[in-house]
Amino acid sequence: MELIAALRERRLLAIVRGHDPEAQLSTVLALADEGVDLIEVSLSGTGALDVIARARAALGPSAPLGAGTVLSAADARAAARAGADFVVTPGIGNGVAEARALGLPVLAGVLTPTEVMAAADAGAVGAKLFPAAQAGGPDALRALRAPFPDIPFVPVGGIGPGTAAAYLAAGATAVGVGSPLIGDAADGGDLDALRIRARELRAAVEEGAE
Repeated sequence: MELIAALRERRLLAIVRGHDPEAQLSTVLALADEGVDLIEVSLSGTGALDVIARARAALGPSAPLGAGTVLSAADARAAARAGADFVVTPGIGNGVAEARALGLPVLAGVLTPTEVMAAADAGAVGAKLFPAAQAGGPDALRALRAPFPDIPFVPVGGIGPGTAAAYLAAGATAVGVGSPLIGDAADGGDLDALRIRARELRAAVEEGAE
């Protein structure tokens, strides 16, 4: 898939992680129904591979559906078998190389300029700035982009409706949002509240993209 094109178009990557596989699947489907359809299911969640496989079957082959927290080559292979068409990692490890060998685009986790260079050398199509809030927020992203203007950055960590626009204004290609968007939905919580948060975040992202 063209991951960077999808990130540039949607400007929002939803990150689903939970302890209840059924609730995680319901969360993915509710997000997609609300137009938040660029979704990463973290492999650190319970039954994540099955969630990806079932979500792929429900959403169809063209839905942009990824696997997150890919740490190893085995993780990358399992994600590909489950139907993920992109991979997100918290850092630069064997999962990056294996995903690239499988033809899957990778968003690799970085925090420093050295890691940005290493991610690009490893074949990542973009850099996941993580944890973004601890890295210094939008100002840090703006500073990091100065030596790397051609690298797509997706900040993740501590981003919600109140800060999404600021990251996009600082040059983020998209923002990745987990718990501020998902809340308790992936653990069996309120899907109606999830839908409201999804609409609020979409509105914030659209404001930041203007």
